[in-house]
Formats: sequence, structure tokens, C-alpha cells
Amino acid sequence: MNGKKILFVSSELVPYLPENPVSLMSYEAPRMVNSRGGQIRIFMPRYGNINERRHQLHEVIRLSGMNLVINDMDMPLIIKVASIPRERIQVYFIDNEEYFKRKATFADENGNLFPDNDERAIFFAKGVVETVKKLNWSPDIIHIHGWMASLLPLYLREYYADEPLFADSRIVTSIYGVGFDGSLSPGMKEKIAFDQIPGTSIEKLDPPSYNNLLKIAADYSDAVILAADEIPEELQEYVANLQKPVLPYVPFQEFEEAYANFYSTEVLKK
Repeated sequence: MNGKKILFVSSELVPYLPENPVSLMSYEAPRMVNSRGGQIRIFMPRYGNINERRHQLHEVIRLSGMNLVINDMDMPLIIKVASIPRERIQVYFIDNEEYFKRKATFADENGNLFPDNDERAIFFAKGVVETVKKLNWSPDIIHIHGWMASLLPLYLREYYADEPLFADSRIVTSIYGVGFDGSLSPGMKEKIAFDQIPGTSIEKLDPPSYNNLLKIAADYSDAVILAADEIPEELQEYVANLQKPVLPYVPFQEFEEAYANFYSTEVLKK
């Protein structure tokens, strides 16, 4: 991994949110690459339940200030950063008052998914790409973790198809067993289509369920990692029929060698 540039884009990340399979691996995979001489950037949403004072988040004025158009609405993009001290890893947070100020991640106190989770996912995908463009940092690999990040492969390959910074980037999506019940807003397809993304590319988002979001992510990725021991059977069968590299589940204790080898021998091969 020496010298390789890897962009990690995640729904959740320890130590900023509670530990679960997604948040833990979103930390451990970058730590592994960092320890092996790779260059990394990590992006996640700045949810309102992240303690900014304790984790010393601060706004990066030079990266903030643009508006992203979401379903014909101008939404200000704010970029904040923090460092994971013991690893010297910097994390970039995608923020917007309307989408991420509330004191929760994906659902309200009654467990109901936020009705604008679809727009939050679109905003997150666009915000990551626009910020990386400002950084002028061309990643060799872009590794996706968690469903809130699942639209990024689609947007990179369709909306940002002509962006030279990502022309040679390889996309990897990790699929976890942790998802959500039900589906996101039934208007999600129309909101994505507003960005001139062909309807044929998002037919599977009917409805926009967890499984269907991850199918879209897998479709637009160059490789897939099965990151949990128990993954919905529908997703397992779908991934098994893809004509692209797939890393089967490996126990946490064995992931470092498996991921590093997969990156080098499968993801980066031309």
C-alpha cells in the first residue's frame, strides 16, 4: 500500500459515533492503510450527535462556502475537520444545518427514518466529490462504507463522469448486514434524476430499500467486499452474479492482510 492514495467515505466512524460493524471497520481499514505507508482521507457526515468540542472539530473556511443543488434547492456546504490523535488521521466532515444539525444519525427517537434521508445521501455524495476536487487529491481507490455513502459510486460514474480527477480511481463498496427496515422517500428516484442521471441507472431504487441502495452501489463499483458474516440473502445472490472481484467475509482478526491483498491484487489491477 506504500504511496497509494485511498479515499474512505463512510456513514459512521469511531470514535465520533458508537461502535458497530460499519463504524469500526471505517476506522480500522484506514488505520491499516496508514500503517502500511498509504495516503488516506476519510469523509463522513457531521451528524448533530457528534460532540464538536470534545472531538475538536473546526470549520475549514477555504473548503466551505459553496452551495450544492439538491432537488432544485441551494444547500450550503460546510466542511469541518478533526484528527484522530493516536493515529494522526484527519477526518473531513460534510455538514449542512438543514440536513445534519439534528441530534441523531438516521432516525428519530421513535426509530422512524428521517424523511429527508434520501436528500442527505445525495448531499453527502456530492459534498465529498466537490471537497476532494477542491483538495485536488486524486485517489487510487475510493472505499465506501455504509448506506448513507452508497450513492457515491453512482454519482462518480454518472454525474461526475467527465471529472478527470477520478478518471483512474477504482471504487470498492463494503456491504454490511446492518441496514434499515422499510425504504427511504418514494421520491428519491426523481431527486436523483433531477441531476440528469438516466432513469435506467436507478431503476433498482423502486423502492429505495437498503438492499436496493447497495445493489446500485455494487453496480457502479469496481469491486465488492462482504464485510459481515450475515448479509441479506438477496444481496448475497446479487453480488455473486456480478462480473467483478468480490472479497468474501473474513473475520476481523484476519482483515488486514485480506484487505491489503485485495486492494493490491484485485482492485488495482488493470
